[in-house]
Amino acid sequence: MINRFSSRKQKLAESFLNERLVGAKNYDRIAGYFSSSILEIAGENLEGMEGIVRMVCNSQLDERDVKTSRAAHAAMRKEWCAAEPENYGSKAKGRFAKLYELFRSGKLEVKVLPDNVFGLIHGKGGVITMQNGEKTSFIGSANETYNAWKLNYELIWEDDSPEAVQWVQEEFEALWTHPAAQDLADFVIEDIGRIAKREVIQKIEDWREDPEPASSIVELPVYRNDLGLWEHQKYFIKLAFDAHQSPHGARFVLADMVGLGKTLQLAMVAQLIALTGDKPTLILAPKTLIWQWQDEMTERLDLPSAVWNGKQWVDEQGIEHPIKGPEGIKQCPRRIGIVSYGLVTKRSKAIEYIKELSYDCIIVDEAHHARRRNLGPNKENESPEPNILLSFLQEMGGKSKSILLATATPVQLYPIEAWDLLKILSSGNNESVLGNKQSLWQKDAVRSLDIVSGKEELPEDEMERWNWIRNPLPPSSENRDIEIIRRAFNIDDDVVTVPGSDFTKLREPEKDRVRKLSRDFMQDHNPFIRHIVRRTRKFLENEINKETNEPYLKPIKVELHGEDIRDAIILTTYLNDAYKLAEEFCHLFSKRSRGGGFLKTLLLRRVGSTLYAGKRTSQAMLGIKHENLEAEEEDEDENENEDIQVSDIFKEMSIDERNVLQRFLDILSEKEDQDPKYHKIKELLQNGWLERGCIIFSQYYDSIDWLSGKLSHDFSDEIIGIYAGGQRSGIIENGEFIRTSREKLKSMVRNGEIRLLLGTDAASEGLNLQKLGSLINIDLPWNPTRLEQRKGRIQRIGQVYEDVWIYNMRYKGSVEDRVHELLSSRLEEINNLFGQIPDCLKDVWVEVALGEEENARKTIGEVPTKHPFELRYDKIEPVHWEKCSKVLDSAERRRCLMKGW
Repeated sequence: MINRFSSRKQKLAESFLNERLVGAKNYDRIAGYFSSSILEIAGENLEGMEGIVRMVCNSQLDERDVKTSRAAHAAMRKEWCAAEPENYGSKAKGRFAKLYELFRSGKLEVKVLPDNVFGLIHGKGGVITMQNGEKTSFIGSANETYNAWKLNYELIWEDDSPEAVQWVQEEFEALWTHPAAQDLADFVIEDIGRIAKREVIQKIEDWREDPEPASSIVELPVYRNDLGLWEHQKYFIKLAFDAHQSPHGARFVLADMVGLGKTLQLAMVAQLIALTGDKPTLILAPKTLIWQWQDEMTERLDLPSAVWNGKQWVDEQGIEHPIKGPEGIKQCPRRIGIVSYGLVTKRSKAIEYIKELSYDCIIVDEAHHARRRNLGPNKENESPEPNILLSFLQEMGGKSKSILLATATPVQLYPIEAWDLLKILSSGNNESVLGNKQSLWQKDAVRSLDIVSGKEELPEDEMERWNWIRNPLPPSSENRDIEIIRRAFNIDDDVVTVPGSDFTKLREPEKDRVRKLSRDFMQDHNPFIRHIVRRTRKFLENEINKETNEPYLKPIKVELHGEDIRDAIILTTYLNDAYKLAEEFCHLFSKRSRGGGFLKTLLLRRVGSTLYAGKRTSQAMLGIKHENLEAEEEDEDENENEDIQVSDIFKEMSIDERNVLQRFLDILSEKEDQDPKYHKIKELLQNGWLERGCIIFSQYYDSIDWLSGKLSHDFSDEIIGIYAGGQRSGIIENGEFIRTSREKLKSMVRNGEIRLLLGTDAASEGLNLQKLGSLINIDLPWNPTRLEQRKGRIQRIGQVYEDVWIYNMRYKGSVEDRVHELLSSRLEEINNLFGQIPDCLKDVWVEVALGEEENARKTIGEVPTKHPFELRYDKIEPVHWEKCSKVLDSAERRRCLMKGW
């Protein structure tokens, strides 16, 4: 029988839908876009059904979003949050509650299909198996929304004939079982349940009475526009925030591997601390990272901040706040201020004013730059000679309640470097880290490290063992024995040291507790593992979360290409001659130059990138082109490198130097188009790398500029992005360069509009490229940390592919090739040990370039083969913030954070 329904003549919800759903056994539905408002009409009837509702819907997912379930669920999450369901109003709460119960009970199953699989699903239909077992089918214009069934003009055509039912059922099954159809993401379902119970805290004073981190976090962009926080991130944020509430504050080194989100974790802690207090929060970072910090906080945390640009504060909207003189640094217009610690190493006057303030929290990024000068074998027992940054941070320790240091390499070469970082944390008489001045941890740093690393056994004398334990005495939460010992002394966790003579006051059972504790104290409770939080990617990808039965971090494997000795790119005879001339020039120049390794090897660095970059450099050195060559070094140990005026440095070259350089230039001018690196890049892109999406990195804009011209000719249909410093970012489309903001470029990559991106190191820190699945390094930076940072752009939380492809390019016989050979036997061991290659190994490149290979081998040999302290944080206690339904009002949160110093 055929029935026709028109909303012009009758109410569709009552006359058709609800009537047939009463007691129905099953309901299969092809819808347009799924909406929870279906429950405003059919809620009770769906709840009363014996069977289930299966609904297949449209989604704005892209085909690339469904290549992996990880990508599909991430895209669904973003699409759901973009609709801002938390703002639907109180009337929607009941609907959300019913919807959540249907999902949890298993009565409702939803799958989504990308729009571009079949196009937009305009065809709507369904099959209802009614209470008596009979089936009916319908097609029509009505979608599963309140408007469709109640307000819009809609037509429904019902046909209960077996042929019609079978036809609609086949259409449904074809969509439901399509390979691109994805189950609705778990996050969306859980978020529906959270919003059903949502309450808003209107005043910051009410939040401060019981400051629950989740209530100020769960509706930030990192959750609503991004993928949220991972378990290891939440664990540290809670750890640091809880410690900040104690009298001693939070004093930690966050030493997670590259790509595990240190910046996000620290920024989140900064926000929470700023919300609870009224004093400034200061973030110190290298000059190259200060804007990345602000961008990350603005985009992912909606967190107001201001950056000191050397003359004035610049807020998150880019507004400059004119203030006269260096004293203006004390007038930050936001609660959180970001300052380059290059001001410290340059002894800027502004730093003296920074010292005059007191802070709730100081955060230091890339903290390993704070180190002693007299480092080396057998120098640990010498009195430390702190560099300028280390000295400054030790002075600032007493001016802040909490101090957090971030570095992926707390130890570069020598274990004493980790002790120096703890010394910063303990400065200002904070006895909770290394105890008081009489502590063995303070007085005998080298011995403490030897005992912790197992080089020396803990002494047998029980009083000496007690002296290692009692000063500082860990909190009772760490161990049942410590809790009982503290109870025996009648002291709470606020007291961190116990007099040595108090051991005699203990009863024998309590002394036995101390003896028992001493057996595992150095492994489980020493200050290094208590205050250095270090998680490795390997641990997070292999450790199973017992609640989800999945790894804490979904593995992203790295498939390395170009690593075999046969993969080095062979230069033709002419080009090899040019490279030899570059080496000859550097040796000649180094004999008379007073400059450091950077200047002596400048030409070799650049020609090792591309022949074009080498040619441009030689032209500048000879005065043929008058331009600055940007310095690629980012280290800020003592001085920040500025652009180098080549004419000033090389204007007094000798005749021999100029002759060698001219011969080098003559060869490259004739043969520059024969650079074999381009042919390899083109081959890779044509063999699947472009299809995955690819970022190509170089240290130098010259190389990127040359490569973009070649690629835009051979891949003329492709939009090519260029992500660089200054005003040089843009896209090349149809052969034309169009200047584009870096924000626009990031958006285009996220939206799939760009799948080929060329980037320089200077501009690419903090760039998140989860949509790209491959990376080509045109050159191998002499600062090896750069390779890790490049890899971290794609091997990061949220990567859509299960693995990423990386190709490292080097010319056969070049400095990079020789260093690769020297390091190859130890690279994996070093990387596993430290989480990345230590910065100090950059000296190896210079030593090889200058013919000092024995020194290079010695430098490599000094890298430890065993980590100086065991890991403590290879455990994660789940933190369930996603289900938090009580949230701090966003406007109130921003109002509090907008206050100045």
